[in-house]
Amino acid sequence: MAWRAAVGVISEHPRILARPAGDNGCMYPSDSAHHHHPYTALTPDVVQDALASIGLWGDGRLAALNSFENRVYQVHLEDPFESHTQVVAKFYRPERWSEAQIAEEHAFAMELQAAEIPVVAPLVVQGQTLHQFGGFAFAVSPRRGGRRPELEDFEVLEWIGRFLGRIHSVGAAAPFMQRPPLDAAHFAHEPRDWLMAHQMVAPEVRTAWASTLAQALALIESHPVLSATLSGNLTAEGGIARLRLHGDCHPGNILWTPQGQPGPGPHFVDLDDARTGPAVQDFWMLLSGDRRQQNQQLGALLDGYEQFRDFDRRELTLIEPLRTLRLIHYSAWLARRWDDPAFPINFPWFGTRDYWQGQVDMLVEQIEEMQAPPLVA
Repeated sequence: MAWRAAVGVISEHPRILARPAGDNGCMYPSDSAHHHHPYTALTPDVVQDALASIGLWGDGRLAALNSFENRVYQVHLEDPFESHTQVVAKFYRPERWSEAQIAEEHAFAMELQAAEIPVVAPLVVQGQTLHQFGGFAFAVSPRRGGRRPELEDFEVLEWIGRFLGRIHSVGAAAPFMQRPPLDAAHFAHEPRDWLMAHQMVAPEVRTAWASTLAQALALIESHPVLSATLSGNLTAEGGIARLRLHGDCHPGNILWTPQGQPGPGPHFVDLDDARTGPAVQDFWMLLSGDRRQQNQQLGALLDGYEQFRDFDRRELTLIEPLRTLRLIHYSAWLARRWDDPAFPINFPWFGTRDYWQGQVDMLVEQIEEMQAPPLVA
């Protein structure tokens, strides 16, 4: 179904396009409650001043890039910095990650870059990659152009698979110490408890949603391998190996440069969701279509991947559970950010009865999918 492909897309994109009914269409506060959000203070002047504070002077040309979790801007510089005439400034959402957790993201990106893997890493400016200005943590990276990869091309998938194998080889060398793992505790139990405690689920659907979610979690946690892998206990016996991941490896986070141009092939961006988890997390969001098509796509990815790193075929049983966890986490992600003025404008369908009924329907479908045989590669 269409939503199953969309789950693999960046979490800001909707899966259910229900129109609001009455009032502002949802059970959450109207836009008038959002004027005190920290991002309202992040004006173009503040962005330019932040860069000037580290010696990067913009020439006045500033463009906001597509991002809801953080705020990201493309900035033209008066004078090039390390030959870069344009840079991308990323202002982290306040209170989402600690400085130590952001530092791990940056360190991982620098490790990948040192291994000559095409990942867009932050620039070192004035001796560091993370900076502070006006209450915001921010980083600056080179501007990198490119288009979405053509995932129907098996050569493209194999090429991406080769780099994923190299990324995971670096990721397996050492664990994250500060960043939380990708597990059922962080992506299902805590989001569910938060949504229920804050009465975010539409009252007419609340019982059905909680009951269906409980069935899905029981199915995940009753399976020995799944339970050990997604328990959050990194020493659990019987589980699948976990390593540092990109974490949000969907087509929008891969920039493709065609052959015949400098630096052809995939370039990976946005390690903001990097976590510890199973390798297949960086595969399943690249798969789409019917079962036959997904098997073929997976085969092409693994043909490239296994040129650099072995893949444990038991991980294929994790694809639908991981999709289910992302589905649950997504609803809480939207609800928690509703005081951000960008969210009511861009997600007007969220919070409606139709939205929550759609979530129940998708969980029912996921229960069926998790009981079906896994993909084969």
